[in-house]
Amino acid sequence: MKPSTTLSFILVLLATISCSQTSCCANNFLQCLSQKFNNYSSISNNIYTPINSSYTSILKITIQNPRFDTNSTSKPLAIITPEHESQIPPLILCAKRSGVQTRTRSGGHDFEGLSYQSEVPFVIIDLINFSDVLVDVDRKTAWVGSGATIGSLYYSIAAKSPVLGFPAGTCPTVGIGGHFSGGGYGAMMRKHGLAADHVVDARIVNANGRILDRKSMGEDLFWAIKGGGGASFGVITAWKVQLVDVPKTVTVFGVGRTLEQNVTQIVHRWQHVAPELDKDLFIGVSLLTANSTQSGTKLTVVANFASLFLGRIDRLLPLMKEKFPELGLTREDCTEVSWIQAMVFISGLPIETPPEVLLNRTDPATRIPFKGKSNYVQQPIPESGLEGLWRRFFEEEGANAAFALNPYGGRMAEISESAIPFPHRAGNLYKLLQVVFWREDENGDSDRYIKWNRRVEKYLTPYVSRNPRAAYFNYRDLDLGVNSVVGETSYEQASVWGKRYFKNNFDRLVRIKSVIDPENFFRNEQSIPSLH
Repeated sequence: MKPSTTLSFILVLLATISCSQTSCCANNFLQCLSQKFNNYSSISNNIYTPINSSYTSILKITIQNPRFDTNSTSKPLAIITPEHESQIPPLILCAKRSGVQTRTRSGGHDFEGLSYQSEVPFVIIDLINFSDVLVDVDRKTAWVGSGATIGSLYYSIAAKSPVLGFPAGTCPTVGIGGHFSGGGYGAMMRKHGLAADHVVDARIVNANGRILDRKSMGEDLFWAIKGGGGASFGVITAWKVQLVDVPKTVTVFGVGRTLEQNVTQIVHRWQHVAPELDKDLFIGVSLLTANSTQSGTKLTVVANFASLFLGRIDRLLPLMKEKFPELGLTREDCTEVSWIQAMVFISGLPIETPPEVLLNRTDPATRIPFKGKSNYVQQPIPESGLEGLWRRFFEEEGANAAFALNPYGGRMAEISESAIPFPHRAGNLYKLLQVVFWREDENGDSDRYIKWNRRVEKYLTPYVSRNPRAAYFNYRDLDLGVNSVVGETSYEQASVWGKRYFKNNFDRLVRIKSVIDPENFFRNEQSIPSLH
């Protein structure tokens, strides 16, 4: 059946089945839409229900974590892909009237799949059609649709200017909507801070169906959506951002070191050096296992040092020789490229890959089931602590794990914790992301991998931040605590996870939520609660 299935046919079909809670919700929702839209045909082609032949493909297209793509995973009553901002208010109002929750999806990278699943009847508002990027070179700004990807933003900027860029993430398929509203960090954060630090306007549809910009939403709500999780406050359709100057030529390098090459000592030294380096220099580390080049069969730990330097090689090499000689960087390790080509390299692709690859919305190679956790490190982990971590890597499940260490300092240490809801600023050496993967055919046995990840997090307890033990909201982790699926969620209940993501900013987020969405319509397992 084509996506243009008419409302009347859908309602007739629904009327032929018994009215369970789910089917009644769907029936009521669709009936409401037919009344709210004066010209229903303007939206009917963008509504996909389980009887549509395209429903499954539309649902799956941006599910980035196949852990939540199983027969037992909850499915939406409908997926709506609006094309115009004016089509969103009726969706919200009809969902409220029908007792249906909404999930807003921009890129589908939510670590816990909350943008496309729910334990109660729900519909997905998929913003894939809100993908325009309008760059104003003279004003150094851009309006970006929430359904655009980081890669498409980068590509659009570079197409207009070789000396403008934006400090967002390293994964090009991530959707702008979730990335910006959770903070959004990348390889230029030590120079320029987060993506959310550069948001200067936005457009949001609130729980009453009103379309607001920065002026009409007010500074409290505008503050909240820049790092406090947009899905708690409304459907954000677009963001206006301030672009940053970048050199015409930058330098990148990627260097790998193994246990046999003193990786423990090098990573230990990196912890001291990386946050104190020149703001122009970012050196991230990824940790994983591989076969030793010496034996060919024995596993070893590999640390890959990937860097973006906002300058040329001749300035980088003396800096590295002075500050981080332990890495042994050589001129041959480095390549001078344009900023856009550096973004291709930083995303993990070969440096010669054409930048058009950044326009791809999905990457089958990265669509692997996983469980992630994050922590912040404020004191260097001693060599003995790193060696204990390596032993976890050599466990069976650890062979499928990867860690990412992203240094702070620089501009990140200069911005106030309360400037936006994202509070993780001064005092942090780096953020630590731990991820364990498994094959899709192992989804039924995923629990052992998840338990391994929890054991490793417990092991890291003495080495990471505390009071609260901090975590990054964009690396959602339901192990930290959840809201009530139905009924009210207390401040105490939500603060268990909320303080870890937002620290003291959580209190202000709750106050704002209680004013702008007192009925707590926009809710999920880790949404900001309303106290009304």
